[in-house]
Amino acid sequence: MPTSIAIADDHQLLAEALSDLIQKFDGYEVLYVAANGRDLLNRMSDGPLPDIALVDLHMPDMDGFETAAQLRQHYPTVRVLALSMSDREEYIVRMMRNGARGYLLKGCRPVEFRQALDEVINKGFYYSDFLTSQLIRNLNTAETGNEAPVFNLNSREYNFLKMACSELTYNEIADKMCVSPRTVDGYREVVFQKMSVKTRVGMVIEAFRHGLVEL
Repeated sequence: MPTSIAIADDHQLLAEALSDLIQKFDGYEVLYVAANGRDLLNRMSDGPLPDIALVDLHMPDMDGFETAAQLRQHYPTVRVLALSMSDREEYIVRMMRNGARGYLLKGCRPVEFRQALDEVINKGFYYSDFLTSQLIRNLNTAETGNEAPVFNLNSREYNFLKMACSELTYNEIADKMCVSPRTVDGYREVVFQKMSVKTRVGMVIEAFRHGLVEL
């Protein structure tokens, strides 16, 4: 079965061009093209659900932010991939908080667009170098206690996580925690295992998505 895509974009020419491009990708099909978020939700209520919803940010009647939030609430199996001409950090953060699995600039190349679709399906998310650099630069530690029960982290592991969600190196984290770099390596491996991630970027993204760190 091909991966099904729905597009929500009020710019008809661009939406149709995206649809034509997707139809050329092996293993993908476009179910429908909606003019805005409300139109997309109406189509979903009447027809089959797509695997991925490509959602523009700025649309009349219902914008991409509200659309993503509605999809997360009512259709959690639909994976939202945000599309925008804007690289404003507050837009990126707001869409991620509303459940988007990735954020693409409309000026991206077709190869990146295909990669984003593949990773959203295969990994559940797509975080480009651009996106992760924006998030990591803006993440600060949350003022929410000393433990992270969602991943069963103890206080030391959580302190490591908060510092790892910054631009500190692991050696600098070791200095601040007054432990050896080898001990920090141990914290990292435990946190990676508990959070089911393999990289620092993945750890930061999961911490952000679960509210363990905030802007």
